Amino acid sequence: MDGSKPLLFIDFEFSMPDGNSGYKGFYAEIIEAGLVFSKNGKIEQEFSSFVTPVKGKRLTERCKSFLGITQAQVDQGISFSKLIEALKQLDSPKKVVTWGNMDMKVLRMNCEKNRCAFPFENDEFIDLSMEYKKFFGDRNQTGLWKAVEEYGKKGTGQHHRALDDALTTMKIYKLIEKDKKYLEKPNPTTIGDRVDFTKLLSKFAT
Repeated sequence: MDGSKPLLFIDFEFSMPDGNSGYKGFYAEIIEAGLVFSKNGKIEQEFSSFVTPVKGKRLTERCKSFLGITQAQVDQGISFSKLIEALKQLDSPKKVVTWGNMDMKVLRMNCEKNRCAFPFENDEFIDLSMEYKKFFGDRNQTGLWKAVEEYGKKGTGQHHRALDDALTTMKIYKLIEKDKKYLEKPNPTTIGDRVDFTKLLSKFAT
């Protein structure tokens, strides 16, 4: 893995409206966060927590069913402001790696709604789903777990759980970086590589 900058693999799960009963002014709020922070190829920190929403405190049935979480779990989560404080503690500059661009879009929107400073202003962003798409020449973006299965691997833990998805994102990142190294052009051989001059010179030494 690239040791030039620390790597933050991060995933959020969001609140969802019911099909026809979304409350007025609904916006997606972060209700679970998972991250894996790595330096020089070694994991330094893993973090996982539910996050209590500010506006839509009651989760919809659709949201609970899709994510497999309960109202009680979210009620016992940390506040959004504590999440931001935790994210601010991580080293910067770093590479923030997500699968898709929604995580950062929703984080920015949640920061604006709660009048918090966005915690990653000095960092570089990598949408790994686009990297995957470009690398394999796919026409459409591939889902996170489908992508890891196409590598013949399995996702970590349970899909749509934040830390498990962050760990699966890290797994795919490593696989893509490994493939990129295979495709790098080797340095051209020199005449010294082709001819063993020690053997050649020994013939003229006698």
